[in-house]
Amino acid sequence: MKKLSVITVTWNAASTLGRTLQSVREQSWPHLEHLVIDGRSEDGTRELIDRLHHGRLRWVSEPDQGLYDAMNKGAAMATGDYLCFLNAGDTFFAADSVEQLMRSAEDAAAPDILYGETAIVDNAGTFLRMRRLKAPEKLNWKSFRQGMRVCHQAFMVKRALFEPYDLSYRFSSDFDWSIRMMQKAKTIHNSRLTLINYLNEGMTTRNRMASLKERYRIMAHHYGQPSTLLHHLWFVARALWK
Repeated sequence: MKKLSVITVTWNAASTLGRTLQSVREQSWPHLEHLVIDGRSEDGTRELIDRLHHGRLRWVSEPDQGLYDAMNKGAAMATGDYLCFLNAGDTFFAADSVEQLMRSAEDAAAPDILYGETAIVDNAGTFLRMRRLKAPEKLNWKSFRQGMRVCHQAFMVKRALFEPYDLSYRFSSDFDWSIRMMQKAKTIHNSRLTLINYLNEGMTTRNRMASLKERYRIMAHHYGQPSTLLHHLWFVARALWK
């Protein structure tokens, strides 16, 4: 049975972390660990983690160099077969989501990457809509020419495949990382499941313009400048048409 390492990076996340901790704790799949990497919060986050601690949870609280440095730290601590990066405020879609995901891949010879769909929720955890970009039926590294077709939280990578996030990208290193992981992957499994409830807020949302500029640089790096420019012209034309 494959083990999943769920990694949650936090900094002053006391208002949203509780439901994430609860969601991971209630998962029916027994082969699971939850790693919380806290950046030395001062708002009660550490006290919350300590209060809700359980047997499958390990955590550290210390200064770091930001979100992606903490993610690299979490990956280095992980012992599971697969890695899932679940932000504070995000949850699994249901109590048996991890079990359904792992069962869906039992006949797929341990794929390098597992992925699925994402629901968008508000601050109260109430369903708002499905994510605008639907996950493609067949996913490969060229799929992200059209944008981040799969939410980072619903994109789970075999730990043996992991390479560190590039810290030169402050807001969109997950975009670059996902492309690199797909370039390395030999097998990518579409679970066709809704896996994650994604909180409609985050560092990328709050820094949207800087994030979009980084994404353009990342796309130009992986797909070439001409292709990236043509795709962005198409994005603009589509937006104007709508």
